[in-house]
Amino acid sequence: MASMPNIDTLHFSEEPNVDTVPGPKSRSLLDQQVEIDSAAVAYPKRIPIALEEAKGATIRDVDGNTFLDFFAGIGVLNVGHSNPYVLEGTREQLGKITHTIDFPTEARLDLIEKLREIAPGGLAGSSNVVFGGPSGSDAIEGSIKLAKHNTGRHGLLAFEGAYHGATSGALSLTAGKKYKKGYTPLLSDVVHAPYPTVPTEQERDQALKAVRQKFEDPYGGTEDPAGIWVEPIQGEGGVVVPPEGFLKGLRKIADDNDALLIVDEIQTGLGRTGEWFGSDHFDVTPDAITMAKSLGGSGLPIGAMVYHEKFDTWDAGGHIGTFRGNTPAMVGGLRAIEYIEAHDLLAHATDVGEYLRGRFREVSEVTDRIVDVRGRGLFIGVEFVDESGEPDANVVKEIQTECFENGVLVWSAGRYGNVLRIIPPLVLTKKQAEVGSDIVCEGIQSVLKTR
Repeated sequence: MASMPNIDTLHFSEEPNVDTVPGPKSRSLLDQQVEIDSAAVAYPKRIPIALEEAKGATIRDVDGNTFLDFFAGIGVLNVGHSNPYVLEGTREQLGKITHTIDFPTEARLDLIEKLREIAPGGLAGSSNVVFGGPSGSDAIEGSIKLAKHNTGRHGLLAFEGAYHGATSGALSLTAGKKYKKGYTPLLSDVVHAPYPTVPTEQERDQALKAVRQKFEDPYGGTEDPAGIWVEPIQGEGGVVVPPEGFLKGLRKIADDNDALLIVDEIQTGLGRTGEWFGSDHFDVTPDAITMAKSLGGSGLPIGAMVYHEKFDTWDAGGHIGTFRGNTPAMVGGLRAIEYIEAHDLLAHATDVGEYLRGRFREVSEVTDRIVDVRGRGLFIGVEFVDESGEPDANVVKEIQTECFENGVLVWSAGRYGNVLRIIPPLVLTKKQAEVGSDIVCEGIQSVLKTR
């Protein structure tokens, strides 16, 4: 077994090195992509770059420009790009067997045992794991089946601001209208309750009251939901951290109404927030959690759901998927967890995340265009408004471009696209955090000066 290299050795460099972007080779490949790739391609329209290779928290394009990655493939590369400890395991597994459906393998059972060990709250040691398709959307589809199968009901409750995926059931739970346009109708009897966007008791209590009414008001309008789907911290909705007691309130409502509480940990899981799962911050035991993204360790696709063993009522084939036996991804997931443990990356993510939020708060103190800096661990959102106090997506786009041109890759979020989303790999070094935050803060100040 390979040694686990220190996080300081994983990267191309501690600082970006950028000449002209996009460079000529990138331009050529971007032009070719426009000609032959799908019109659904989105990311290169905001960040015009053609990728060559990546290590740790750094990415290199085809022109040799090196960037600090503050995006991690939408939170996929928690232990960094091309982590040697993870890659050694996945390469070895590729030489043995790759596609195993759901026959037992050491890779499968070892990952299940580890997930049972680190699962949030009372799920630890009392849970089962099911693999389905290779994405987070597939994991959500499995959770919908679980809730329906165990309650006999078909109604679903999610939240405004939510993003749960793009397949039919997951898209039904997703709140964003732009993702649904042209694809409705979707699942019936799906309702969306307010997600508390201000961390106050009043906001929390109003949101919980709205959820309870959907279950207990005889004129609530729909069948009682089979389950409640919630992100412990909303991602696409703008890195929104709910008030204390919100998830506990949902737990009580679910219990009172024989419904399942299903927590979507697809983006918040496996150390992103400084705990193994976002649920851990709120001392709540879900009935099930969905996972994907960083679960494959090195970007290999895998989706899974951990659920309380009392809900394991399926017959054989009750939830299936051709690619539910991706053993290299399972090895990658186990090794990523081992790497996080060995290098205490939960504490590291907490410390570096606090540092980054502190840097952005310093900028917010000298401008009224930043109305909030929030998040947990290395899951950070900076919210912008225009001079009249309205959400300002354009300023975030300009900051994103300014950062890209100076060597840092960031992205956006929020219901109105006005939140700068910072989600670097957990292996981001303190030096990279300093250098990268300098560039981002200077980019913010530069853009705001011109507006």
